[in-house]
Amino acid sequence: MTVFDRIKKLSNKKGKSLQAVAEENNFSSNLFYRWKKSDPKGKDLAKVADYFNTTTDYLLGRTDDPTKPGEPNSNKELTWRDLGQEYGGDSPVPDEFQTMVDSLAEGYFKAHPELRKKNDDQ
Repeated sequence: MTVFDRIKKLSNKKGKSLQAVAEENNFSSNLFYRWKKSDPKGKDLAKVADYFNTTTDYLLGRTDDPTKPGEPNSNKELTWRDLGQEYGGDSPVPDEFQTMVDSLAEGYFKAHPELRKKNDDQ
C-alpha cells in the first residue's frame, strides 16, 4: 500500500475527501495525488500524520500499526491480516471472533504468567 493509498484509507475512515484533508492542512487540493509519483516532504508527511493521529512510519508503510507509540492500542480493530490470514486483508474480524481471540489470549497468559512479566519488563 502506497502513501497515497494509506492517506485515502484514513480519509475515508474520517468521512473526508482527499481534497478536504489537503485544504484543512493548508496544502493544495491535489497534493496527495502528486504523492503517487513523488515522495512527500518530511514536514508535510508529519503534518498529515498528526492530522490523522498516526505515525509517519505508518503512512510510509514501514508498519501496519497506525497507533502512536505509548498510546493505547485498544481502539485498533483486529484484522484478518493481523492473524496471518491474507485472504481477509485489512477488513476487521467479526466482534464475536474478537471476543474469542481475547478469551484465548487471556487464558494463555494466565497459564504462562512469565510471558506477561517478560513483556512488562521491556
